[in-house]
Amino acid sequence: MGIYLVSVDAEEWFSEDQDEHGDEPGRGRLASALNEELRRRGLPPYDSVPGETAFVRGSGLAFEEKLVPPMDGFVGLCDAHLTREETGLLCGWSLLVPFSLEEEIRLDVESGYTDVTTVAGAPQVLALAERLAAAVRLPPETPEMCDNLDLTTWFLDGDAKRLAAVRPGPWAEAVRPGPWADDLDTAFYVALYLRAAQHSLRRGCPIVYT
Repeated sequence: MGIYLVSVDAEEWFSEDQDEHGDEPGRGRLASALNEELRRRGLPPYDSVPGETAFVRGSGLAFEEKLVPPMDGFVGLCDAHLTREETGLLCGWSLLVPFSLEEEIRLDVESGYTDVTTVAGAPQVLALAERLAAAVRLPPETPEMCDNLDLTTWFLDGDAKRLAAVRPGPWAEAVRPGPWADDLDTAFYVALYLRAAQHSLRRGCPIVYT
């Protein structure tokens, strides 16, 4: 249970199969609606989605993270470093695509937890996430290949707490000092949006909430 941010492969993206309850587990309707809107805007269709691959931990072929921590601190960070419009672009999408969009696209298709789908381009989201990562000095040890809750585990149960721990002594500081260490929940969401955008661009795949 809970909300996850996951990558989508070609089999799911283009599927329009329905299950016995009449639900649509595939995202073919969304894919069609997106391409129709792209054509209307004079943009090429989005057809080159990578196919399903066997799971190999650390391969970077898939993306899956769970949104567990509270977001209050992250919202405050956005308020301090981004405009309202930029915050909406970074956090307001329900579909992330691996190509540039000068403005978001709204599609009349249910997606995850919303009645409509808001589409953002990964290059735009990445630029904003990089600004926040620089602001909190996100450590280089932050996992890059997030195929099995690696970020979630690292921040909630893993090495993040060790690196953020203050060493005793007259000049006490964190093992890996920086603003990131003052609020791990905020740092998690900075890393989440950063890695999601990077993965989308690297793999050429959509990313959605589920």
